[in-house]
Amino acid sequence: MYVKRNIEDAILMATANFPVVMLTGPRQVGKTTVLRNCDQNRKYVTLDNLSDRKLAVEDPELFLQKYQPPVLIDEVQYAPNLFSAIKVEVDQKQQNGMYWLTGSQQFHLMKNVSETLAGRIAILQLQGFSQRERLHLNFANVFTDTEEVLNQPPASVSLMSLYRSIWKGSCPKLVCSSDEYWELYYNSYVQTYIERDVRDFGLVSNELTFLKFMRALAARTGQLLNLSDISKDIGVSAPTVKNWISVLRASGIVYLLEPYYSNLTNRMTKMPKLYFLDTGLACYLTNWQTAETLESGAMSGAIFETYVVSEILKSFWFCGKRAPLFFYRDKDKKEIDLLLEINGKLIPIEIKKKTSPDKNDIKNFDVIDYDQGFVVCLAPEYSFVSKKVRSIPVGYL
Repeated sequence: MYVKRNIEDAILMATANFPVVMLTGPRQVGKTTVLRNCDQNRKYVTLDNLSDRKLAVEDPELFLQKYQPPVLIDEVQYAPNLFSAIKVEVDQKQQNGMYWLTGSQQFHLMKNVSETLAGRIAILQLQGFSQRERLHLNFANVFTDTEEVLNQPPASVSLMSLYRSIWKGSCPKLVCSSDEYWELYYNSYVQTYIERDVRDFGLVSNELTFLKFMRALAARTGQLLNLSDISKDIGVSAPTVKNWISVLRASGIVYLLEPYYSNLTNRMTKMPKLYFLDTGLACYLTNWQTAETLESGAMSGAIFETYVVSEILKSFWFCGKRAPLFFYRDKDKKEIDLLLEINGKLIPIEIKKKTSPDKNDIKNFDVIDYDQGFVVCLAPEYSFVSKKVRSIPVGYL
């Protein structure tokens, strides 16, 4: 059964305004499925098919003659020469909605896109199911549309149902399957990712060390990214760690939350914070075998924060918008989990695994000038922590 994705409206809007639309994201998050559902009459070709890939690589002009627009071209990263040929076609015909493209390997895709299709292409990012999609809540507002979000009925999310969702992850195949499939799925996922997206492109020479690196990184989700610390743990150089992180970022597996810089001070930390975008993958890599042990374990708070950050990111990305997210931390170790910068104004957000946040939880908000702030927590309904700060149940994300 197809589950409606909140990115559908953004896809259709981009199609009406750009000749090319590209949907990127990790493997197995449903890129092809959502596009084919948006337009069931559009021609479809995948470059996983070796004969079509051969034609696209060796004669991209003939390939585009064979597959006339409107067409969906899947796994387009396998034929980088196609981008120049597509540019010629769209410049000649001047029509919107001609080509839909998908790709999983953004570290190859984006260079070609920026060089050939700038101004002609809309780029959207898909991840696994959001909480709203899993619960079949059909509204696609960004997190900052506070009143619109709060006017929706909150999802009923108990502590253990929440951690079961966090543990299971957001990949569509997993969400719709039994828990027994979980370990086999992620084992296959990681092996396929390393072999197809990393090793085949010569990005990593030692697969076992790269897997060790992924596990070390997963154990640090929600933490400041310390390259030298990771380097010591896995026995590779800090520049290698930095390069491998760029691979995971480009693959849509991790997200680096940058620190907020103010012109008024240079005392902010310069390290970003790292988050896994699929909490199930982070749990697999750190060997949490059940939701119950995860909830009571050492990573309980960090994985809850990771889940909230990924849900807020999805609320922006699935609307086709950039996520203006930062965090605050100064040398006095005053920290705010998230800062949203909207129209020049800052919105501070704390993430707390508790049901009754209090003013002590927002004590660092006063280091910035703000009109409203939030605490995302486990409360059953929203309320006010102070005149300017509301507590938001995680069920509203």
